[in-house]
Amino acid sequence: MTQSAPRPAAAPTPVELMDQLARAAAAYYRCFATVAAERGLTLMQGKMLSLLRTPMPMRTLADLLACDASNVTGIVDRLEARGLVRREVAAADRRVKNVLLTEQGEQTVRLIRAELISGLAGLDQLDAEDRSALRRLLGQVFPEPAATTTAAAAR
Repeated sequence: MTQSAPRPAAAPTPVELMDQLARAAAAYYRCFATVAAERGLTLMQGKMLSLLRTPMPMRTLADLLACDASNVTGIVDRLEARGLVRREVAAADRRVKNVLLTEQGEQTVRLIRAELISGLAGLDQLDAEDRSALRRLLGQVFPEPAATTTAAAAR
């Protein structure tokens, strides 16, 4: 009797992939919340800091965080009181306030990212080809808005 090769597993359905993404997102945010809490930050404060790679209008932050602009004001107030961010009037439109990281805020983001990477060892185990494939696939499923893509290209 000859042994046949194992049959390849059926491709996951979109629902199965969605469930796996939900579990991955939940695990990521559990880790993120723990790391942020170690720095005395709430999850939303940590998320805001991590979004501020470049100065950003408060309205944009509200959109990215999927929350009301009044919530962003409170988050920025608390981060500003701790010396992690500051507000700056936008040069193009003086009615717009940009939020940017202070030096202490940048250091906090670096520490959070370093702790996240050490807590998410699976990312480190991917080789360059797998990381590129994951980025491409995530980009297909979750395309970035044009403004974010343009800002990223400028960096």
